[in-house]
Amino acid sequence: MSQLFQPLAIGPLRLANRIVIAPMCQYSASDGTPGDWHLIHLGQLALSGAGLLVLEATAVEAEGRISAGDLGLYSDANEAGLARVLAALRAHSPIPVAIQLGHAGRKASSRAPWDGGTQVRSTEPGGWRGVSASALPHAPGEEAPHALDAAGLRRVREAFAQAARRAARLGLDGIEIHAAHGYLLHQFLSPLSNQRTDGHGGSLDNRMRFVLEVYDAVREAFTPGKPVWVRASATDWVPGGWDVDSTVALAQALKARGCAAIHVSSGGVSPQQAIALGPLYQVPFAERIKAEVGLPTIAVGLITEPAQAEAIVAEGRADAVALARAMLYDPHWPWHAAAQLGAQVVAPRQYWRSQPRAFKDLFAGAAFGAR
Repeated sequence: MSQLFQPLAIGPLRLANRIVIAPMCQYSASDGTPGDWHLIHLGQLALSGAGLLVLEATAVEAEGRISAGDLGLYSDANEAGLARVLAALRAHSPIPVAIQLGHAGRKASSRAPWDGGTQVRSTEPGGWRGVSASALPHAPGEEAPHALDAAGLRRVREAFAQAARRAARLGLDGIEIHAAHGYLLHQFLSPLSNQRTDGHGGSLDNRMRFVLEVYDAVREAFTPGKPVWVRASATDWVPGGWDVDSTVALAQALKARGCAAIHVSSGGVSPQQAIALGPLYQVPFAERIKAEVGLPTIAVGLITEPAQAEAIVAEGRADAVALARAMLYDPHWPWHAAAQLGAQVVAPRQYWRSQPRAFKDLFAGAAFGAR
């Protein structure tokens, strides 16, 4: 029996299987509002048979967007546009949908990847000045961000809470807080980007403080009984940076606050990172956090083959696996995984006739007439 296709609970949220579609920025929104591209893109992912769909990094304020094309949830127009997309998904798919809320911090005001991904300075058309834990640029030659003062910290916390209220009104099934990949919350965690001397800098406890404050604000604002969890970078891949020991401490603090899960990635805070890239390269981080903390743990990072995903779950290295680029390349990856692993997967009835004869029980509930 395939362990990848066994149900999983993230808090009170029940997933049909252990395959998570990871957040993937599309850089295709208009003033934070999704349009037809998101309807098409998310529509195909919602029909994939995965256990959970997590919407792309969604900015809690306009200045928190990675690029001018980023999705946002900071205005009534953003909320209405997302409501339109979600209505279409729910009409045709049972997949639970969560949202990743984040703030780009000093990595804001960037060009889309296909335009080079470089910073758009505040003096250039369409650019704006980023904010961070400290007034340190992400890379040499970039414009330095403003260091958030006490009023700025309150504003950002409230922006996260307000976005969580909007997510609750939209009926989203969960919230993932983005504290990874070098964005604002990660910038507070890492000593490479946080050189503050107040209560939000210095010691590990102080550097974790803002992330925990944001978690508390989101948890209070979101629907009771629906899960909130965190995505974290387990290591900066830079000596003297954020590391796995620190991530374990963060996960333990989050667990004590009722956090429903931990999604374990890595890197992103410094261009000096030296990543040991290879298949499953981040799984050992998830494995350690699961073993030492006990939170439901999601592993991600160059997991591309069904046998890899099955082994990760079956061996207890993580509770679920997240796929990103692999899902873009093959939006029916869960179908193909189920076929290889002898499992069943949910597919829309309009597609039932595509079930290969060799896998007659692949699609749950599939039935065909004589014609």
